[in-house]
Amino acid sequence: MPVSPTLTDALGHALTDKRIDILRQIGVCGSISQAARAVGVSYKAAWQAVDTLTNLAGTPLVSRAVGGAGGGGAQLTEAGLQLLVAADAMAQARGAVLSRWQATPHAGPALARLAVRTSIRNQLPCVVDRLAVRGQIACVHLRLQGDRAGAARNAAGAVSLASRITRESAELLGLQPGLAVLALCKATAVRVERDVRVALASAHAVPEGTHRLSARVTRVVRGESGDEVSAELTEGLHMVGFAAPRSGLRPGSAVVLLLEENAVVLALAEL
Repeated sequence: MPVSPTLTDALGHALTDKRIDILRQIGVCGSISQAARAVGVSYKAAWQAVDTLTNLAGTPLVSRAVGGAGGGGAQLTEAGLQLLVAADAMAQARGAVLSRWQATPHAGPALARLAVRTSIRNQLPCVVDRLAVRGQIACVHLRLQGDRAGAARNAAGAVSLASRITRESAELLGLQPGLAVLALCKATAVRVERDVRVALASAHAVPEGTHRLSARVTRVVRGESGDEVSAELTEGLHMVGFAAPRSGLRPGSAVVLLLEENAVVLALAEL
């Protein structure tokens, strides 16, 4: 079964944690809630895994039917099935490589550290659009790969996502226009507000270096310290952030996600 090139990013970032296991259990159980129990994670974490894999793959991996006591049924798309086939093949190949090198004094530990897991939940596939270097700081302007229009843009028409890093970091990563990267951002660094653009424009100017991404709420978890909000961008990608406690947001609400350039971390992925 051929593997779509868009699935390689998902493979590169899922084999070291439970995301592929969750996807596999969805195929077995036909339910996200049952898959979560089988893997030993919460229902919310299982959904986050599906959202992240979907971001990385650039195509839907799971189709679902809303409703029911168990959260509705779910099944893998053709892309989801392809991803599992490729994951199995990569696991076998990785096992063969590790068994060959694990006894080597230096290569074994190095290989183990390459499979680093991260707590950062927002992982967005991007392409470097341009770099603006001022002194020791480089502002890397990014184009979201999921953007249906070919470029993610804010209300002013400018590229809507950027990362502010040191010049040395940009050089070490070899950043240049056209390079595919992952933009990483902690959920706690994303502020979610109801999309009231007229009010925002007239009363609260967005600080320089802060981006506004239009989105629509998919899930909300209420909390005393803030409502955790999962939202789908107009580009078809998913992000997680926090709104004020008792925000009143619900699935379907139009929101804006606010994040600072300094909060966006860049990563390169190679298979």
